[in-house]
Amino acid sequence: MLMFIATVILYVFGFVFLYGVIRLAVRHGMEDLEAGRPQALRTAQNAAADDRAFLRDNAFLSGN
Repeated sequence: MLMFIATVILYVFGFVFLYGVIRLAVRHGMEDLEAGRPQALRTAQNAAADDRAFLRDNAFLSGN
């Protein structure tokens, strides 16, 4: 009976620990995404500006 109780306690605490680890990993992942967002936005803006400049210089390729 003592082994059963110990097993149940370890099982429950294992799930609590796993929940905490997953929650911590998700929080750190979200922080990494937030930290990289300005760089991704800047990259997208630069790519759009480069596309506009390319099409302005090579209007015959755009079909206009």
